[in-house]
Amino acid sequence: MKTRMHTRIILLLSILLTLSGCNSAVSEDERTLADQPYEETEFLMGTVVRVTIYDQGKEEVLSKAFDRIKELAKFITTEDEEEHSMIKAINEAAGQEPVPVSDDLFALIKSALTYSEKTEGSFDLTIGPITDLWRIGFPDARVPSPAEIDTALSLVDYKKVELNEENQTVYLSEEGMKIDLGAIAKGFITDETVKVLTENDVETAVIDLGGNIFVMGSSPRDVNEDWQVGIQDPFEERGEIIGFIPLSNQSMVTSGVYERFLEVDGKKYHHLMNPETGYPFDNELAGVSVVTTSSIDGDGLSTSLFSKGLEGGLEYVNQLDGVDAVFVTKDKKVYLSDGLKDFKLKNDDFTLMNGD
Repeated sequence: MKTRMHTRIILLLSILLTLSGCNSAVSEDERTLADQPYEETEFLMGTVVRVTIYDQGKEEVLSKAFDRIKELAKFITTEDEEEHSMIKAINEAAGQEPVPVSDDLFALIKSALTYSEKTEGSFDLTIGPITDLWRIGFPDARVPSPAEIDTALSLVDYKKVELNEENQTVYLSEEGMKIDLGAIAKGFITDETVKVLTENDVETAVIDLGGNIFVMGSSPRDVNEDWQVGIQDPFEERGEIIGFIPLSNQSMVTSGVYERFLEVDGKKYHHLMNPETGYPFDNELAGVSVVTTSSIDGDGLSTSLFSKGLEGGLEYVNQLDGVDAVFVTKDKKVYLSDGLKDFKLKNDDFTLMNGD
């Protein structure tokens, strides 16, 4: 048996900026950009986190952004007992008593519960008993027995999460329940980082939390030009992109079966768990990339769209306002939601099945 930890699919930015490129904006561009962008990169939450700011004189904002990211990163994992004390306390108090939590954690859990309700459980914040069984992404990952999965499934039910706004408490009504915020926390943290940059008058920037991408403003090359955000081939760890989407003040989040998986006897089990079966989702999809105005929306929806499969996912996303998605199937076909008119396929190994 072997495990492999794949960094969450990185969305590549197709911006080849040189010194002259930053300053060769057209006359309408009244922004003041740095000769070279300010950038900081750290390994946090099990992935590479990068913030790049293009506005002149805003280098000090990088430290403010990373202070906020680190403050919130403790909500991602249950591995660090000291840093993760609030979520650990909630899970340990399941079936016993409500637990008071911080403003940030309450807001995050409230958002996670909202998405659990909106998706009718295809995204479920109480998936913890299942993810703890499989442990995909950790050295002790394994395939649980059917009996173990059945027991864990009985503890997965977002309807048994009780929030008290007045006392700001969280209560899991059945002993053994566990919340797992890993599927939505990066979106929350990305949006909070956008707030930090905005409050410090940053207009042109890129936030990349290991695949949760947010692009602020327009391309440094021209104020009238969107960023060109590329989607990496989901079958390659560090392969070529399959295409580009122009974005401005938007987020893109990707869920994929090759991001992180467990391989046993030649069979791969990816980390996207079905709250109804206790096993990884099994359908024709290899990856789903969701475009939204906030990253937490993309996080919540990417898992849900993946769970619905190609046909159901397309039908669902086309009913949503302000949301678009790219679906990549295991046989390397690409499908677009109705609103994506400017997607450009650049990889001949893939076939665009709809769109222009």
